[in-house]
Amino acid sequence: MKKGLLLVACLIATACATAPATPMQRADWNDVATALGKSGSVQPGNVYKVGFPRSDLAVRIDDVQLKPGLALGSWAAFLQLPQHAMVMGDLVLTEDEVNPVISALQAGGVEQTALHNHVLRESPRVMYLHFGGHGDPVALARTLRSALEKTKTPFAAGGAPATTIDLLTAELDATLGASGKINGGAYQFAIPRAERIVEHGVEIPSGCGDGDGDQLPADRQRSRGDQR
Repeated sequence: MKKGLLLVACLIATACATAPATPMQRADWNDVATALGKSGSVQPGNVYKVGFPRSDLAVRIDDVQLKPGLALGSWAAFLQLPQHAMVMGDLVLTEDEVNPVISALQAGGVEQTALHNHVLRESPRVMYLHFGGHGDPVALARTLRSALEKTKTPFAAGGAPATTIDLLTAELDATLGASGKINGGAYQFAIPRAERIVEHGVEIPSGCGDGDGDQLPADRQRSRGDQR
């Protein structure tokens, strides 16, 4: 009898382990935008990405003033998973903003994965805080909003985006074999890795990649190979 009960228990456990997870209700990106206080755009892989360019900062390297689209773009990318959502991103912070932002993120269960520099000899000094979290997408958005409120990050949309730039864009496109776009005073390229990127068993779409602007359309992405 005990062997029979043990067999039944094993069969139930196996069925639970192999049964597909019940998908949670797909995240309503409008609710996420409301919680953040700013809307974004849907990227390849159903990634919802929101950019927060630090247009409030006047950062210089020697005699060059950095454009927001070149190195001053905070961003967050949300991805719906079967049981919850995940968020990852990078925040551009002044030195005095770092500790308050980290405290606000940690209060909402969002982890910090890196804190480092992207540029050198800049004035004022800026730091780059990478973060990641899992849970309800609206709750994650509220936590991110709370953290951003510790900074002077603008939430209002800027003026009309520039449509021209003083660069030989066609030559740049031909050299790199990809199409760039004008964003925040810079000419940006988004070139995803060719291989599949997996974190904790979850494939990370290219739309979650670094950068505060839109990624390449799906038909211009490289084909993916074996898992890294």
